[in-house]
Amino acid sequence: MYRFLLLGPAFLGWIAVTLQAGLRAGFLLLLGLGFGAALSASRFGFTTGWRNLIVRKDPWGMIGQMIMMAICAVLSFPLLANFGHEIAGAVAPITWGLVIGAVLFGFAMQLADGCGSGTLYKAGASSPTSWVVLPAFIAGSFVGASHQHAWESLGGPLQAIGLQQEAAPIDLITASGMPIALTLTLLGCAAVAAASYLYAKRSTTQTGHQIPAVPSRWVWGAVVIAVLYAIHLVVAGQPWGIVYGLGLWGAKFVTALGADLSADTFWGVAPHIERISEPVLWDVTSVTNIGLLYGALIANRWNTDAITRRSWPSATQLLISIFAGCLMGYSARLAYGCNVGAYLGGVASGSIHGWIWFAFAFLGSIGGVAARMKARIE
Repeated sequence: MYRFLLLGPAFLGWIAVTLQAGLRAGFLLLLGLGFGAALSASRFGFTTGWRNLIVRKDPWGMIGQMIMMAICAVLSFPLLANFGHEIAGAVAPITWGLVIGAVLFGFAMQLADGCGSGTLYKAGASSPTSWVVLPAFIAGSFVGASHQHAWESLGGPLQAIGLQQEAAPIDLITASGMPIALTLTLLGCAAVAAASYLYAKRSTTQTGHQIPAVPSRWVWGAVVIAVLYAIHLVVAGQPWGIVYGLGLWGAKFVTALGADLSADTFWGVAPHIERISEPVLWDVTSVTNIGLLYGALIANRWNTDAITRRSWPSATQLLISIFAGCLMGYSARLAYGCNVGAYLGGVASGSIHGWIWFAFAFLGSIGGVAARMKARIE
């Protein structure tokens, strides 16, 4: 009976979305429910996986992410190569905003204990901290989008060293063809996974400990999320994303309060201005975000007969969470997305910017973990 009460709203929501926005939107809501359920049930966290490697010398979170990346690439590259007119990849230029935004995002996500997807699924799982982070993330994403053009005008590091005349994307599929691009991407995933394992093994050997056995959740979570990612790519015609929908919610909110965004360099330009005026269910990212929230709730409560009360964090932790949420939202816009849109989407689209994002976000996470430990955030 309890499970039926959980599934009932999901079913009714699917019917309502389908009737209001069409079959495609209804399917995207189901995919969002799947993403949320898979993330919550497997506890597949980008933030936690990186922190476990940095602090506990546990490589399995990072290896699980590389398994997911590899499967996504195998499923996505042929689609992007053969149906490029119908399906668009997450391809972005290598700018200073990307570099700086990735570092800041990696730092902030450790303080917030969740990236974009992590914040959503933990909020769905009733985490008080994530419900504090989420509106701050929305506000930061809204403002960051408005400033994105100014950051892009600064150019990028490849321009500074003379390798590009202007900051531009580097798309491996277009530049080298699908087979070579896929091979290079799989080799990159294997290299990161191997480096993580060897680093953890050396560190644990020095301390007389052993690497823990691989938790199955990292494996099956990677497989399920990768399959859902590929289906989303086909249905939506674009990779799974998080940040745009959150920023759009912020834009809709300030517009409802009477703000005029017609002169804004981001929100005042088509198609964004149209998205603000349209129903929220017409936006691909918003629909999957809504589904993700409730899917996480279903997975979290599936075997629980009563709602568990969770204690609120201290005032200091709340302030840190608000700061981290704002910083994550803002920096995600500079870096063309979060762990999902920029990291997963970029790598699974053959775009070099995804690997650049990963490198600098991980560097920022090292600082974020240190700050988290100093602040004694649980």
